[in-house]
Amino acid sequence: MMRLSKVSPKKCFFLVLCFAVLILLVFNLRDKDWSTKSPHVLYAREEYQQDETNVRNEPSITTATLEVSDRGGEKENEIVDYGKPRSDERSRDTLTASDLPWYFSQGMRYPKPARRNRKTNKRVARLLPSETSRGDRINNQLMFVPPNYETIKRKGKLKTILLYNGLSPWNVKAGRDVFLSSKCPVSTCSITAQREKASTADLVLYKDHYIPPAVPRSPYQIYMMYFLECPYHTQHVKYVDAFNWTATYRKDSDIVAPYEKWEYFDPRIRQVEQDRNYALNKTRKVAWFVSNCGARNGRLQYAHELQKYIQVDIYGACGSFKCSRSTAERCFEILDRDYKFYLAFENSNCKDYITEKFFVNALTRNVLPIVMGARPEDYEASSPQKSYIHVDEFGSPRELAEYLHLLDRNDELYNSYFKWKGTGEFINTYYWCRVCAMLHDEASFRKPKWYEDINDWWRGPGVCTNGSWRNYRARNPEKPAADSR
Repeated sequence: MMRLSKVSPKKCFFLVLCFAVLILLVFNLRDKDWSTKSPHVLYAREEYQQDETNVRNEPSITTATLEVSDRGGEKENEIVDYGKPRSDERSRDTLTASDLPWYFSQGMRYPKPARRNRKTNKRVARLLPSETSRGDRINNQLMFVPPNYETIKRKGKLKTILLYNGLSPWNVKAGRDVFLSSKCPVSTCSITAQREKASTADLVLYKDHYIPPAVPRSPYQIYMMYFLECPYHTQHVKYVDAFNWTATYRKDSDIVAPYEKWEYFDPRIRQVEQDRNYALNKTRKVAWFVSNCGARNGRLQYAHELQKYIQVDIYGACGSFKCSRSTAERCFEILDRDYKFYLAFENSNCKDYITEKFFVNALTRNVLPIVMGARPEDYEASSPQKSYIHVDEFGSPRELAEYLHLLDRNDELYNSYFKWKGTGEFINTYYWCRVCAMLHDEASFRKPKWYEDINDWWRGPGVCTNGSWRNYRARNPEKPAADSR
């Protein structure tokens, strides 16, 4: 029998030590590989925690939460989140065009046919306001393709959309041009303005006012009303129960048609450090470009009261500063260069009513908007995180002015309102693509649905207020502003 040689304690210790070092080295490499996948996610969490601390130490101001939009991770919408990158380890710097949905300016990811629930055989996507109270469902509609769409395309039958008020108000051509040129995921639709097709069209679409067709209506047709302006500037509808769908800026419309829509590249990354000082060389405080001096929400009176406590330069017919509309770009260059704040005041205080006064005049500029119009929660849902100040967060113009003076003295605090820049973009919501996709949704037609009184839904109690939303809620503590039909 062969005799085994003895191993000295010194050699044994050396072998164990080498083995331990090798194991540690392997685990460190694996840990390094894992941790480098999502540094921006960790950064976003730290940034948000810092923002929360800052907000607790500041006067009450409106800021967005980490709840995400239809494209993000709401538990209610998680299963229909067609626009969300599938990898939870994606950071903004690693996103590519193939990661971004097709409706982004550089997006290339097109949707697949919609999934069905295995038990009920119903589509999973939530497309209608009756199916979810969260968000505007625009992303879900943009990423919806019927489960049987390949069969629909092979058959070659098109859905007909009749524009009863004619083509000119819509700035579109008859036929399929808008669907094909927009590269809609669902493009098997055709537009017409021939009223004699009113009895056979799949959708009869009205803009701003209703003209009853002179032909019988099919029970399978969809009648839809489109409103661009707020209730104060639209007509009362005589036939209150004529409509199945609505298309307005309101989030409880069937087809939401906002003035603009902000979308994050990655819903988890809403704040990033900026490489510039947005307050640098700005010597003036508040500016406002306005021509309508008779708005019913009292915005001019509010601005005049604000002027008592801080510099407010009012340009146009309602003020002493002049800047012609014909030289609008020069006016906005002045705004960018000289001013820290801009009054993005709407002409009416109505639910979800947020126009280009905010999105274009302010957010696309390097100025901090002060907003009046929609409810505070509407701005929160429609805007980049911490990108504005709402007047209703302050008890009076004087309180607002005090906070603006604080921001004027503190560049770091002022610049915190611009950390949203670079985290997303204003997307094209492709209205016609969504209309076409919805016309191919069998679930939308399975159970007949219509507005019992479109006037009550559009202009009923709580939809608009002549005063501030702050005062409305003080007067009506048990009657929150209207939130659905």
